[in-house]
Amino acid sequence: MTELTGVSVADQIGPLLPFLRRYARALTGSQDSGDAYAAASLEAILTDPAQFDADLAPRVALFRVFHSIWSTSGMPVDADGHSSDIQTRAHAQLARLTPNTREALLLRTVEEFSVSDIAAIMQIEPAEAQKLIDIAYEEMARHTSGRILIIEDEAIIAMDLETMVTDLGHRVTGVARTETAAIELAEREPFDLILSDIQLADKSSGIDAVNRIIAQHGDCPVIFITAFPERLLTGKGPEPAFLISKPYTEEQVKSAVSQAMFFASSAVIEV
Repeated sequence: MTELTGVSVADQIGPLLPFLRRYARALTGSQDSGDAYAAASLEAILTDPAQFDADLAPRVALFRVFHSIWSTSGMPVDADGHSSDIQTRAHAQLARLTPNTREALLLRTVEEFSVSDIAAIMQIEPAEAQKLIDIAYEEMARHTSGRILIIEDEAIIAMDLETMVTDLGHRVTGVARTETAAIELAEREPFDLILSDIQLADKSSGIDAVNRIIAQHGDCPVIFITAFPERLLTGKGPEPAFLISKPYTEEQVKSAVSQAMFFASSAVIEV
């Protein structure tokens, strides 16, 4: 591929792809759809390397290509080119939100781009980017509220997460420290979203707990918290649509919960 300052575009993009997948999955609410958009971005650069702007930081340039595709493609689709029922309902809700607000919020909070970088990615002025972020917080809060099951073995972190999500207007159904406790909690009270650590108190797995809960109770949005997000963003096999890196900020957690709950509220939930 084209060489930029002695380093190929491929070499620059490779380490950044897991984080583009994370962003795309959170934006679409789907691993398949998000990964399809990430793949389309990579294909566009392979076809025309000039789209990868050498004057920008590599990560900004990559996300800018993604946004050029995203902003012109219409409704998100899965890997087979068909929209799921949940995605269809989510798209109907998206149509009621101010355009580009969720994109700006995710870029700022989950991917931690500066406002000036977001402006470059979305090809708008920094003041407009900041305004979109502010609007996103207001609109997402109005459109989402629900019941959240927390799986976290550290008491202080669990209390911190509970405070964050209740501040957003959600209700925490309970906190579980182990896989067994999480499964029992899911049995006792219905939930709309799971917020789970990966490593639990008895060395059990948050991923295993979530998989067992979903197998028994049906699919729902899940946010995983991990110090090594790239390990769950390979694009190989089933992986989470929503992922928060440790150490996390309050802004990141609130944004991820709002995004995930947006897709939960797009589905028909029995109360």
